[in-house]
Amino acid sequence: MKIKPEHYAHMKNAIAALPREKVLLHKEALKDDPRVKDLEKRFREDLKYAAKLSPWVSETLYSYLNDTHIDTAMRSIVKDLKLA
Repeated sequence: MKIKPEHYAHMKNAIAALPREKVLLHKEALKDDPRVKDLEKRFREDLKYAAKLSPWVSETLYSYLNDTHIDTAMRSIVKDLKLA
């Protein structure tokens, strides 16, 4: 991954602080939404939003990463936190 370790840790900690039960309930609810085309990607984006990371991502990560790199980091975080 191209993301700096300290930035990865910041994202992971913010997402880990979310109430796990609510996160998992949200993921289940997304499965029933016919508008959701890519469940896993939508879930990762919702996690970033819920953790209030969107402004930080724009200000910090986009200076050296693109969406593909950020999504790769999010995939890893979801896996590490056993939210997949």
